[in-house]
Amino acid sequence: MNKSFLPIILGTDINAYTMSVSFHQQYNIKPVLIGQIPMWFTKGSTIIQDIHYVDNLEQSDVFLSTLNDIKNKYGDKYEHLILIGTNDLYVKLIISHRDLLKDDFLFNYIDDHLFERLYYKKHFYDTCEELGLDIPTTYFHSCKADESFNKDISFPVIVKPNNGVEYYANPFEGMKKVYKVDNKTELNNVIKMITDSGYSDELIIQDFIPGDDTYMWDAVYYGNQEGKGEFISFAQVALQEHTSTGIGNYTALIVRENKVVMKKLVEFMEKIQFKGFANFDMKYDERDGKFKVFEVNVRQGRSSYYMTQCGHNMAKYFVDDLIHNKNKELTYLSCEQVFSVVPKGVLKKYVSYKNLKEEIIQLIKNKKYGNPLFYKKDKGIIRWIMMVLRQINYYRKYKHSDWKV
Repeated sequence: MNKSFLPIILGTDINAYTMSVSFHQQYNIKPVLIGQIPMWFTKGSTIIQDIHYVDNLEQSDVFLSTLNDIKNKYGDKYEHLILIGTNDLYVKLIISHRDLLKDDFLFNYIDDHLFERLYYKKHFYDTCEELGLDIPTTYFHSCKADESFNKDISFPVIVKPNNGVEYYANPFEGMKKVYKVDNKTELNNVIKMITDSGYSDELIIQDFIPGDDTYMWDAVYYGNQEGKGEFISFAQVALQEHTSTGIGNYTALIVRENKVVMKKLVEFMEKIQFKGFANFDMKYDERDGKFKVFEVNVRQGRSSYYMTQCGHNMAKYFVDDLIHNKNKELTYLSCEQVFSVVPKGVLKKYVSYKNLKEEIIQLIKNKKYGNPLFYKKDKGIIRWIMMVLRQINYYRKYKHSDWKV
């Protein structure tokens, strides 16, 4: 019998919605959300009990007082409150205030030290090299340095911030999530533009691995409270967002299985005693036949719902682990499914690799396809209309894409 519990989800975006769907599908429970901005992914949803919008939620005092209010409002009604973050900022806040939260909320996250080791790319890449994960050739450049970047490297390269929190705190015209540059002059111009914005941390300058969206790969991992792996997946990206600020956000994936790579990722995570959900971003490098890791997010990703879609509900991993203390055997996901948050027509038109496109069309015909934004039990009519409009807008977005490999 399930003990009484309520999920408290931090965020209002796609990730928050797919987590809400997972809880509703598995337990018929409506979570409570906390966020800063109303977003149509979650606004007006009938599978969400309540959404608390709080300004300055990223500030520790506001964060703690908000959760104290949540505890006072719901704590007497439920035996357990499960706390779940849907972006790095909220996860970091949970981790940093673990000792103040652990008596009132259940959660499964790593400690501060391991968060720093994985979140900051320099530390993460050092850890990958130490423990045997393949990564792209990577350099770091301090924006505090007076001199320009002068290492002898091959172009093109990708440039991105080492510290995303500081980077996005200093917005500027022409800001992108990542920059692809083709020569040294262009590289130093990008460095200057970012430095002039006020960003003072390091920049990552990384070998550009050739290949379109379909060369990108995703993996979801869950480690229980003891740091033991219970789930690993592997999926090929069919499409990602093609706007300058959206690159790296996947819009469609097809679930695969590669035991060699999956086992390697599990071994890495168990060595560092990772706890909770994680989401790997990788790219296949056909030059040497290796899958190279770009980053690991210390939470489920916005596309991780494909594991729920394949019968391994994300919410159930939290509940079985945190409430029932039930240890599971490691699952290597094996499932034929297409996950997508874009229309089927966009997939048929804009997936570039012909064989993959044909496979996706066949899986759609076989009803092995899902878009979690249109959950049938969510009766929010206005939300549904907004999601339809968003789907229509994807045709325009891909047609006028400003991202080229």
